[in-house]
Amino acid sequence: MADKESLSDVRNIGIMAHIDAGKTTTTERILYYTGRSYKIGEVHDGAAVMDWMEQEQERGITITSAATSCAWKSKRINIIDTPGHVDFTVEVERSLRVLDGAVAVFCAVGGVEPQSETVWRQAERYGIPRIAFINKMDRVGADFDRVVAMMEKRLGANPVVLQIPVGKESEFEGVVDIIEGKMYAFDEETLGQEIIEKDIPEDYRNRFTAAYMVLIEKLADFDDGIMEKFLDDTPVSATEIYRALRTATLNLDLVPVLCGSAFKNKGIQPLLDSIVQYLPSPLDVPPMVGEGKKGEEISRKADADEKLSALIFKIMSDTFVENLAFIRLYSGRLKVGDKVFNPVKKKKEKIGKLIRLHANKREEVESLKAGDIGAVIGLKFSSTGDTLCASGDYIVLESMDFPEPVIGIAIEAKSKADEKKLSETLDKIALEDPSFRIAKNEDTGQTIISGMGELHLEIIVDRLLNEFKVNANVGKPQVSYKETISAVAEGEGKFDQQTGAKGQYGHVVLKVEPLGRSEGVVFESHVKDAQIPAQFLGAIEKGIRDSLDAGPLIGYPVTDLKVSLIGGSYIDDESTEMAFGISSAMAIRRVTADAEPILLEPIMNIEITCPDEYLGDMMNDLHSKRAKVVGVESNNNIQVVKAHAPLSQMFGYSTSLRSATQGRASFTMQFEKYDVVPESRANEIIRKIRGI
Repeated sequence: MADKESLSDVRNIGIMAHIDAGKTTTTERILYYTGRSYKIGEVHDGAAVMDWMEQEQERGITITSAATSCAWKSKRINIIDTPGHVDFTVEVERSLRVLDGAVAVFCAVGGVEPQSETVWRQAERYGIPRIAFINKMDRVGADFDRVVAMMEKRLGANPVVLQIPVGKESEFEGVVDIIEGKMYAFDEETLGQEIIEKDIPEDYRNRFTAAYMVLIEKLADFDDGIMEKFLDDTPVSATEIYRALRTATLNLDLVPVLCGSAFKNKGIQPLLDSIVQYLPSPLDVPPMVGEGKKGEEISRKADADEKLSALIFKIMSDTFVENLAFIRLYSGRLKVGDKVFNPVKKKKEKIGKLIRLHANKREEVESLKAGDIGAVIGLKFSSTGDTLCASGDYIVLESMDFPEPVIGIAIEAKSKADEKKLSETLDKIALEDPSFRIAKNEDTGQTIISGMGELHLEIIVDRLLNEFKVNANVGKPQVSYKETISAVAEGEGKFDQQTGAKGQYGHVVLKVEPLGRSEGVVFESHVKDAQIPAQFLGAIEKGIRDSLDAGPLIGYPVTDLKVSLIGGSYIDDESTEMAFGISSAMAIRRVTADAEPILLEPIMNIEITCPDEYLGDMMNDLHSKRAKVVGVESNNNIQVVKAHAPLSQMFGYSTSLRSATQGRASFTMQFEKYDVVPESRANEIIRKIRGI
């Protein structure tokens, strides 16, 4: 089969959802029905193929994105099962960056939950076509129509229903296929392998007719041929519907909606048919665009005969090999032994081994080509977000943005002998996980590790102690504060050192002004070449930015300010980049201290689902944590409360929420923004950190 033909038979998809919607269970069933697994692995037994990490099996959640490959009706489906917990949003982000399509799994009871919204927005940002699978139709409280309505209201999606569930809750037995006009039941004795085709039950006829009319009306908006037939009252063939639906899905106009129960083995084969039918092949997505040496735009088509372009979307440390680099090939071929170029690191790399992945099992291959997702062993310099291209070529594909970590803990080796092992292991984890940061506290000499949330750090510490066997003492979680300024100030820094024959001279005058939240640090130069030559501006900016890593209040990074270089001087033979770097560091420290510095804290976005009778107790508990309620929605005796609260008040919140609601409420929390700490609270924090 030629490459062009085989590319149209490939689907690179992700399974994404809120925690507990059943993503991993759905993926396990897909592997079973496509013959990838000979038996079904269950999450609740700790035996899911895709959740292979020890920490995943203990907690029954997905932490790392697992990649696998399977075949269905002569099409190859590469699947990435992504995490649902908000602390692992980065894992979802980097998976979506390299996928062509996605299946969004929704719980038929919970509907569109907070993390469903987050992953939906991420997919929206990357322009990824989606189909929706409403899972857990067998559960008490399952409500198909409510979830479809929530998709419209909460996600702004345009869902088009392709199946109607037959039977409710424990009576759920199958689906009515709206395009084919048939009912499909799934034989329980063969674990759903055998599909029984039936006529549509009489009491579902009206509902089927209404859903069919809605489908044709929606397609008529995007397909002129169907519009004509709709207006002329002429029947539309199934082939025309499939074609129009595929086009509308690829254009992000519609989201096909299916339903089933992965746990009860119902509805998975039609989902596989829809993945093949509606989601894009690498040929259906626009050519990949990157930047050339001079910043010019270069595009690469999904073709094995094109020049090589591949993106490293994840690095994984491994006990058997040095590092495993997960890659997506957008164009060209990659063969074992090839020498390639990493334009981001400006280094040459050699391809040691190439691997196709099935969770943590591997299959060595001689080559990968455009459209493939695989892994490389043997890369020395490359990290997450880097591009690989052919030697002598230059193209940098758009990398990924990773959010700032908001929570940190102090960690130190138990003995001198463990220090090297701790340092090496932390570097290994940081290479794998771009949302994990390591910093040294200069005052205490402690190592501070930071991450996206309590669970994120808990997992990292667990891996350090148990997987990597590092002996370390671990502190309590701490908030990653930031500092900013609240006034305008000016000041100068002069470095004038006469040593030996040649002196060192640098002199700058700086002005700082506050900016709005999340605007970062902006540097501008307003000096002429006669005052300070342009060749020193880079060193001045670097000196400023490096010094802003530790602010004047308590040493946290300074952000949201504009720094202007408004004056200074130089001496022809004595001014150096080093001297200007030192003088600008001196100036910025003085000037930020004079600009009325203030403390910023991370504010979290919280969504709490709570039964009516506990609303009062839950609200009282929330208000005691300096939380601001931003919305309350009621839904069948359940209240959904949205609030913003400082992270410092939310440690151990799951325990206090459980005791306020007798364990019947649940919550999700994710970073929203940085905001000013109230003065009295800020003084308290400053005194505590300074040890006053």
